[in-house]
Amino acid sequence: MRILILCTGNSCRSQMAEGFLKEFDNKMEVFSAGTKPSHEVHPNAIEVMSELGIDLTKNKPEAVDEYLNQSFDYVITVCGGAKESCPTFIGDVKYRIHIGFEDPADATGTEREILNEFRRIRDEIKHEFFAFYNEQLKTE
Repeated sequence: MRILILCTGNSCRSQMAEGFLKEFDNKMEVFSAGTKPSHEVHPNAIEVMSELGIDLTKNKPEAVDEYLNQSFDYVITVCGGAKESCPTFIGDVKYRIHIGFEDPADATGTEREILNEFRRIRDEIKHEFFAFYNEQLKTE
């Protein structure tokens, strides 16, 4: 099973989703990428995932172009805000789906409030991707 998770910056949501899917089943090949990749995984994403024992410190944002010549069972877009446009993957894909989330990198407030927003989105991603894993991937 090969899965590509797409968003714009590949610094928060797609990185967290990749981390969760790999945690659920280490036999799957899971990748993430963005149309305009950031220069690093967001430090708050690394922090809130480490709270659950998932290490993103070695991850780096990648461009979707690196995956265009590869085939995937699933390509999943995770962008969610009205101001964002989800990337389109034009490569060889069996199933294209969308599981959208707000971008925690847009959070404002105190450091604590921002971290809590990252945790909220992290928990939503975990819940939605665990449901996807149980309903779609475990049966294949």
